[in-house]
Amino acid sequence: MSDENLREHRYADSNTLADALAQSVADDLRSGITARDRATLVVSGGTTPKKFLGRLAQQDLDWPKVTITLADERWVPPTHARSNEHLLRDTLLTARAAAATFVPLYTDAPDPESGLAETAKRIGALPLPFDAVVLGLGNDGHCASLFPDGDRFAQACDAANPARVSPMRSATAGEARMTLTLSALVATRALYLHIEGADKQEVLAHVRAGEGAYAHSPLRALLRAARVPLNVYTCA
Repeated sequence: MSDENLREHRYADSNTLADALAQSVADDLRSGITARDRATLVVSGGTTPKKFLGRLAQQDLDWPKVTITLADERWVPPTHARSNEHLLRDTLLTARAAAATFVPLYTDAPDPESGLAETAKRIGALPLPFDAVVLGLGNDGHCASLFPDGDRFAQACDAANPARVSPMRSATAGEARMTLTLSALVATRALYLHIEGADKQEVLAHVRAGEGAYAHSPLRALLRAARVPLNVYTCA
C-alpha cells in the first residue's frame, strides 16, 4: 500500500483523540458483531493508549461477543508492572468490557521461544481478518515489537511469512518479547496508528519520507503491506 493511503485525523488534545478513537474502534466492533456475530480487536500497550483504552471500555457494546488480544507483550507475568496484559486489565477489561474474551500472548513458559507453540496455537485459533488493529509508534519507527535491531526482525517483517507470532529480542527493548508478525497485523478490516506529541509526529514524517534508517522501518513495511488505509490518530 502506498503512502497516499495514510489518513491523518488530528485532534486538539489527548482527551478528544481518545474519545474519537474509541468511537471509531467501537463502530468497527459493532460492524463485526452485526456481520459475523463476533468481533476481534488487537491493541497495543504502553503509556499512550491508556486514555483510549479507558474510553473504549465505556462503549456500549455486546462485549461477550468481543475477543481482545495484544499486538505484542513483554515476557513478564501479568502481575508485573510492565506487562501489557496488566495494563489492559486495569484500563480496558473493566466494568462491562470485562465480559470480553482476552487471549494473552504470555504463557508461563520460561522464555518466549519456549512459549511460542502455545501462543501460536492461541492466536492461530482467532479468525482473520481481525476487525481492528490499533498500533503505537516507537522513536525508531517500530510498531508492536518489530524492532529494527531485533533478532527475528527480518522474518517477522516478511509480509509473506505465514506465522502470526514471533519471539523478539532487542538490545533496545529491555525484556524479551512476543509480537504479532507483520502479516498478522495487516490482516485486519481496520488499521489504526495512535501517536501523541511532536516527537512522534516527527518520526512519522521521517517514515513517510523514507529518510535514512527510517526507509527500512517496521512502520514503512506495514504501510507497504497494508490492505486497508492506515488511520493515524494524533494530537500535539
